[in-house]
This record gives sequence, C-alpha cells and structure tokens, in this order.
Amino acid sequence: MGIKKVVLAYSGGLDTSVAIKWLIDTYGCEVIAFCADLGQGEDMVAIKKKAIKTGASKVYVVDLREVFVKDYVFPMLRANAIYEGNYLLGTSIARPLIAKKQIEIAEKEGADAVAHGATGKGNDQVRFELTYYALKPDIQVIAPWREWEFDSRSSLIEYAKKHNIPIGVTKERPYSMDRNLFHISYEGGILEDPWTEPPEDMFVMTVSPEKAPNKPEYIEIDFKEGNPVRINNRRLSPARLLKKLNEIAGRHGIGRQDIVENRYVGMKSRGVYETPGGTVLHIAHRALETITLDREVMHLRDSLIPKYSELIYYGYWFSPERETLQCLIDKTQRDVTGTVRLKLYKGNCIVTGRKSPVSLYNPQYATFDADRVYNQKDAEGFIKLNALRLKLSGKK
Repeated sequence: MGIKKVVLAYSGGLDTSVAIKWLIDTYGCEVIAFCADLGQGEDMVAIKKKAIKTGASKVYVVDLREVFVKDYVFPMLRANAIYEGNYLLGTSIARPLIAKKQIEIAEKEGADAVAHGATGKGNDQVRFELTYYALKPDIQVIAPWREWEFDSRSSLIEYAKKHNIPIGVTKERPYSMDRNLFHISYEGGILEDPWTEPPEDMFVMTVSPEKAPNKPEYIEIDFKEGNPVRINNRRLSPARLLKKLNEIAGRHGIGRQDIVENRYVGMKSRGVYETPGGTVLHIAHRALETITLDREVMHLRDSLIPKYSELIYYGYWFSPERETLQCLIDKTQRDVTGTVRLKLYKGNCIVTGRKSPVSLYNPQYATFDADRVYNQKDAEGFIKLNALRLKLSGKK
C-alpha cells in the first residue's frame, strides 16, 4: 500500500498498545501516536512514555478538554440528545473530535494513513472512519482489528505479554473502558451476559445510591442560550463546570445506566455507563425549556431528537444533515436562559424550581383562582371546532 508513516489514535489501552508494534511489524512503517486528553484522568506523561517504549517514533498529547465540552458536548446537550431513550452518547460524541485532530496531525506530519484500535464489530470504527473520509477523502485507513490474526482480547493479552507491552487489563477484568469528561463506559467480560449485575467495585465516577449521603443536596445551574454557565452562582468554563458537576452528582450516585443497545452494524450490545454531570445537565436543561420554549417549537424539536441522536451514535457528526439540524436546534435555544434548582439524593435528580427572565409561564393565566385574563366560556367553541372531525367520523 506504500504506507511509510501512520498516525494512530492511541489511548494507551490494550488494543492500541498492541497496534503500535503490529503496525510496525506488518507494514514496516513509522508510527506516530496521538492521544487526546478529553478528561479521562490518566497520567498523560506515562502514556506518552509507554507509546515511545512500545515503538512509536513520536507522540502527540493534546489537551482537548475545553474544545470537547464547548463544541461537542454542549451542542449535543442543547439538542437533548439521547439514543434509544437511555444512552447519553458519551463515547459517541468524543470520536469525531479525536478523528478530526488525528487528521490534522496526519496532514502536518505528511502521513500516508491513519489508524484506530476499534474492533470490526463495534460502532467506533464507523465513527472514526466517517470522520476521516469527511475531512480528508483521500486518506488511507488501517483498522488492525479487521486485519490481524487476533480474535479476542485474551489473545491480545497473550501477545502483549510475549512482547513485554505493558497493559492495564487482565483475563480476570477484561473490561473495555472508555472515559472522558462526560462519562465512562464499560463493556466486555462478564458484562456480556445481560442478566449479570455489574460488580460494585467497577464504578469509578459514582458511589452506589445505597452509600450516597442520607441528606439531599440542592444546587442551582444557570443557563444562557441553552448552555450551562454557572453552578451555585459560580461561573466556570465548560470543562471545569462539567468536572465540578461530575463530582457533585457522583457523590450522590447519579448517572448510572445499564443498557442493551442496538449497534449500527446490527447486533445488540450490553453497556454500562456512568454519566453523573451529564445526567444532571440533561434534566436541568429540559426543565428550563418547559418555561422558555413555545409549545410547537418544543414539539417540533423533540420530534427531531431521535434522528439527531442516531446521527451522533452512528458517526455522522460532520454530515450536512447533522449540521443542518444543529442550526435549527440552536435557533430554538436563543431564549433558553435562566436558572434551575435541583435536589440530588441517592441516585435521583429532582427538579425543585425553574425561573427565567424570558419565561413564557404566566401565573395569571394558569391560576386556579379567579382571574381577569381568561374567559373559560371560550373553551366551549374551541372544543367543538376540534371535535367536528371526530363527530363526522363517528357518524359512519
């Protein structure tokens, strides 16, 4: 294929650690490792050293935390994106940013190809490669999992041990873990049995609801045009705000999800997720919209959520249809400004108040007490006109 230099999306995990040596041995090429810091909380210096020790000629470690939250997570939250009614898309939304930066590095380095460690069964291969081709149509892509002789993570572990490649998984805990500022996911191992409850010692971002504080905690979140900007009246940058909210919600056991989802390639997959801060933001944002969005605008936007979420899950972040939907969604957010108060208690996030300087809620109209703005007799004509077609149908 004439490949002399490859930029590999490198996490330091099992798959990509093995991939460095495999690429060198298979293609006889130079491998440049790229690690995106998305707030996974790992030692980036150690990861860089590990990549060099494993055979990479150069390592890029790029801090993308603020870009990730501001330009990827927040637009997704403005849309209330949620896949199949449960999944808040924490892994899905990170892939287009990683792939975009990877292409930028490939162009800078004059690389012939890019590579990733996603399996041939999963969604990530699609998400990475759709982004590659959208941003650089002529790029060559190497997907080791679709080429190499290994057929399981156990065989990867054996290969890593044989070649003295340091890894962080074992046959006893062969979880596939993906973490960023928005969430952490777990797949594989005993989790492949959807009847098996996840072990409690697996979770890292949240305490169990049973061990959460016995006293509820109240917080307030301020939004401006659909984006969270303050927690408890303290303004924070996007990444710092999400990090802080992860800490608060995590100690109350909020944001755990155990899901069997439909992968893009067709199979069902069981995944366990922790999304503490994202869960709170999703609930708070929804609550604020109830008093700031026009009814028909809200219903129209809500009808687009499944499609928008599907586009992110499938990997079409840089598609014209996602960008078009984003324009419409963002227009609906111009007046989503205000404050939401929430009570956090043992895995629950309960809305206890919402207010906005542009609220459409008018207590003079909604009151059950006497008012001078609404004539209840008008409702009779409204009902009869809307019932006309039902009456006609009923006479058949």
